[in-house]
Amino acid sequence: MQLIPKLEIKSMVSMITFLNKENVGRVASIDVHGYPQIIPMNFVYINNDSDDTQTGTKGTGAIYMHSHPFGEKLENMKRNSKVGFEVDSHICFLPSYYFHPTDASQADTLYVSVVIKGNASMVENTTEKALALNALMQKYQKEGGYESLSSEMGSVKEVTVLKVVPEQMRGKYKIGQHWAPQYRLKMARNIVQRESNEDAKKILKIMGIEMMGNGELTIIREPNL
Repeated sequence: MQLIPKLEIKSMVSMITFLNKENVGRVASIDVHGYPQIIPMNFVYINNDSDDTQTGTKGTGAIYMHSHPFGEKLENMKRNSKVGFEVDSHICFLPSYYFHPTDASQADTLYVSVVIKGNASMVENTTEKALALNALMQKYQKEGGYESLSSEMGSVKEVTVLKVVPEQMRGKYKIGQHWAPQYRLKMARNIVQRESNEDAKKILKIMGIEMMGNGELTIIREPNL
């Protein structure tokens, strides 16, 4: 994947942070006819900093997903472990008239995305399964209300957990960092006019811009990941 340097997320920490803030990822496997099958999934990225003989991890991060024990994607992965995994966040659509009065081809979008190419497997080690399932619960059920899962539990032994170990992970983002400061403010004013007040504030915060009490806009930081 060729990326324009200005639009590339160069920090692994930033990519992992982004992944674990997003709720839905899409895993792509190759079916028996050679077509990609894409499935939306809940997921968590666990960063393993060192080798762990108990879980079999080897000092690298991985995507973990809780899965139904049967289905086409599992059969696909058994035949061919090579998969794609993608997560994205749509920040804001930019209408063509922001850039040109009549040319529709000028429309654009602000966004963040991470694309992974890697190898998928079904986790057999119950300690690693429990680790993954607890991490998923911590991500999606932050309020608690459950007991931590352990490797001895029958439910952990029976459940299917998928693991994708990245061979390549690339991130791309466009949140206004490619614009000169004054042009970024101009685009921000357009966004304020088009979007609702609350949505505009959220978008501007991502762009590093703050709306002051008097309605003026000011740059408070450079937008970067």
